[in-house]
Amino acid sequence: MSLTRKRKKELERLRSGAEDLWSQQQEVLANANALAAEARKQAAYYTREELAPRVRDGYESYVRPAAQSAASTANRYAGVARDRLVGDVIPAVGTAVGTALSVVDHARAARSAAFSGDFKKAGKELAKKPKPPKSGPGAGTVIGVGLGIVAAAGLLYAVWQTFRADDELWVADEEPGTPSSAQETTAAAKDSGAIE
Repeated sequence: MSLTRKRKKELERLRSGAEDLWSQQQEVLANANALAAEARKQAAYYTREELAPRVRDGYESYVRPAAQSAASTANRYAGVARDRLVGDVIPAVGTAVGTALSVVDHARAARSAAFSGDFKKAGKELAKKPKPPKSGPGAGTVIGVGLGIVAAAGLLYAVWQTFRADDELWVADEEPGTPSSAQETTAAAKDSGAIE
């Protein structure tokens, strides 16, 4: 298939136009890459010079003092709670368990004596009174533990308030289905004469 001279010239012009376009696109891409690299560099500078100090100041002003205060309060109340647990609660629980086991032992002894036919011995076993238990924690201990729990809950609430997102700082965009946008649509329709 042979092409006419006119067609060959047209094809040659088309090929040269495509090559020019290709070289222009290469230049545009090179410029876009250079611009993107400069934008990345400027974003890094902005982050380092503006955002990082603000974040650091916010951390130093709000987070660190709240965390230190929470840690010191928690350590103080943890020591008090540990002392109360070891000094009051564990001995009281141990006394109650010991008394219950003593009653169970007396009941077993009475049952075994009754089973063997020695009712007199069984009656004596049942008549034995276990030693009275040592008095447990008093009202002051219960009130102190309750106040410690309330203080810990208050501390946790304060920490939560510190770290939560402040929703009032953000203004939400209106959804398309909200009543205000429906009213705007109705008003726009009245203006255009569609609704009367």
